[in-house]
Amino acid sequence: MSDPILQSHLPILPWMVPALRRLPGIQPLNPEHWLEVDDAYAAQLAEKARLIETRPADVLRMTETARPAAEELLDRVLAHLAGKPGFTVSPDAVTRPDGVTVTLDRKAPLQMLGRLVQEDFCLLQKQGKEHVLAAGLLAFPGSWTLAEKIGRPLASSHAPVQPYDAQMARRVQRLFDMIRPEQPLFRMNALLYADPALYQPKSEHDHRPRSGARHFLRAEKQSLLRLPETEAVVFSIHTWVVPASTLTEAEHAALVAGGH
Repeated sequence: MSDPILQSHLPILPWMVPALRRLPGIQPLNPEHWLEVDDAYAAQLAEKARLIETRPADVLRMTETARPAAEELLDRVLAHLAGKPGFTVSPDAVTRPDGVTVTLDRKAPLQMLGRLVQEDFCLLQKQGKEHVLAAGLLAFPGSWTLAEKIGRPLASSHAPVQPYDAQMARRVQRLFDMIRPEQPLFRMNALLYADPALYQPKSEHDHRPRSGARHFLRAEKQSLLRLPETEAVVFSIHTWVVPASTLTEAEHAALVAGGH
C-alpha cells in the first residue's frame, strides 16, 4: 500500500466558521482564489494522472452536449493559471509549479484539466427547470460516483444526502439560476475518515456506515462558477486530506459535536 497523499494543514476549518457551518453555507468567492495550489499539488496530480490512465470510465464522463462547455472551461482555467505564480502558459503547453510541462490537447478538455490542477470538475447544464450533470472529471470522489449521477437533475443526484430535502433542493436550484459569471461562490465541508485515500467512490445504494477509527480529516472546497458563453455552471472541488491530529482538542470536539 502506497503512502497516503496528505496536506500539512487545512487553510480553513469550516465547522468553526458560522457562515460556512450553516447549510448550504454558500459564500462569495474572490475569483483570484478559484483554483488552489497547495503542498500536495505534485502528488495529487500524479495520482490524478494514474486514475485517468487506469480508470478512465470511472473518473471521466462527458455527454456530447457538454463538449462546448468543457472547451470553454479549459480556456477559463488556462486564463486563470496564466496569472498564478509558478505556471507558464503558452498556446500549446503549460509548465506547472512542479516543473512538469503539459502539451495541450484541446480535443480532450477534461483530460487536460486533470493534468493541470488539483480540482475536480462537474459541468451542469440547464434542461427544463433543473440543472443536469452533463460532464465530469471526478478523480477524487468522496462517497459518490459519476456513473450514477451523470445525466441526472441536481435534486435527483443529491437525493440520498441528508438533510437534502425538497425544500433544500429548491433553494439550491434557485441559487444555480442566480449565479453570475462575474461572481463565483463557494462552500466547504469536512468529515472524519478512516481511509485517507483520495479515490473513494461509493454507490448511493451502499448504506454501510463508516467503520474503523477515523484518524484522517477530509475537507472539500466546492466552488460554483457560471461560464459566460455556454452558461453552464462549473462545480469544482478541491480536496484536502490531513491527519486528524493536526486539530486541537477543541477543534476536534467541535467537529464531532457537529456530526462530522
